[in-house]
Amino acid sequence: MSLFHVIGLGSMGLGMALSLRRAGHEVYGLDLNPAQVAKLEQAGGKTLTREAPVADALICVVLNAAQTEDALFGTGGWAEHLKPGGAILSCATVAPDFARAMEARAQAHGLHYLDAPISGGSVRAAEGALSVMASGTAAAFDGASEALAAMAQTVHRLGDQAGPGSAMKAVNQLLAGVHIAAMGEALGFAASQGLELSRVLDVIKVSAGTSWMFENRAPHVIEADYTPRSTINIWPKDLGIVTDIAAGANLPLPLTETALAQYRAAAEAGLGLEDDAAITKLVAARAGLKLPGDA
Repeated sequence: MSLFHVIGLGSMGLGMALSLRRAGHEVYGLDLNPAQVAKLEQAGGKTLTREAPVADALICVVLNAAQTEDALFGTGGWAEHLKPGGAILSCATVAPDFARAMEARAQAHGLHYLDAPISGGSVRAAEGALSVMASGTAAAFDGASEALAAMAQTVHRLGDQAGPGSAMKAVNQLLAGVHIAAMGEALGFAASQGLELSRVLDVIKVSAGTSWMFENRAPHVIEADYTPRSTINIWPKDLGIVTDIAAGANLPLPLTETALAQYRAAAEAGLGLEDDAAITKLVAARAGLKLPGDA
C-alpha cells in the first residue's frame, strides 16, 4: 500500500482518487469544493492538510497550467510535501514546453515528474479505466507505477522526458474538439431537415460518418441533458493550446480554428458551464431551430 495526495477532486480527479482507494491505497485529497472532499472521505480517504503524512506520489488533476504550477510550486505548493525521490503525476492539458519546465523544477527539488495527461471522461475515471498519455524518465514511471495501475486501463509510454505526453494529448484534443463541434453542426443540420434526432443517432452510429464523440454526446442533446460532464469552457483553453503549439510550428489549422471560434461564441452566449454537447444549442439558435427540451 502506498500513500497518495490528489490535488483536484473534480469529475476526473475524484474518480481517480476513488480508484486509488479501491486498490487499497491511502489517499489524501484536496479540492475547493468541500462536497467533493466529503465524497472521498465517505470512501475512506482523508482531507489533505499540512498535518498529513508526506506522500509517495502526488497526482495533480487541476484545470490548467497556471493551477498546476501554483499547486506544485506556488506558495505552500504541495511538491514539498512529497517523500524525497517521490513522483508527481501531472494530468492537466498543458503545452509541451510547460511540461518540460515543470519537469526541470521537480528534478531540482529531487523529485520525479511524469507528464501524464488523461483521457476517457468521468465514467472511466471512476472505473479506474483511463487512458494515460505519459512521458518521463524511467524513475518517474517507476514512481508512478502503482497509481497508474489503479487509475488506468491503458498507459501509453511516449518518451523518456516530459513533453511528448502533452503533445499527444493536444492531438487528442484537436480531434475531440473538432468532432464535438461537428456533432453539434450535424444535429443542427438534421433538425433543419425535419429529421428525428434519435433516428439520426441510430443511423449514423452504424454508418461511416460516426465518431466516438458523436455517439457519446448526441444522446445528451436528444435527452436534453446538459449536466456538465465536460464543459464548453474547457474547449477555448484546450484548442487554444493546440493552436498556440501549431503557430510555433508555422502550421495552419483551419478546422481547429473554426471549432475554437464556435466554442468561444458558445461561451459568450452563456453556455460555458453547460455540457459541451450544448454547442448544438448555438447552431440551432442561429437558425431558429428547436431542440429536444425546448419549449
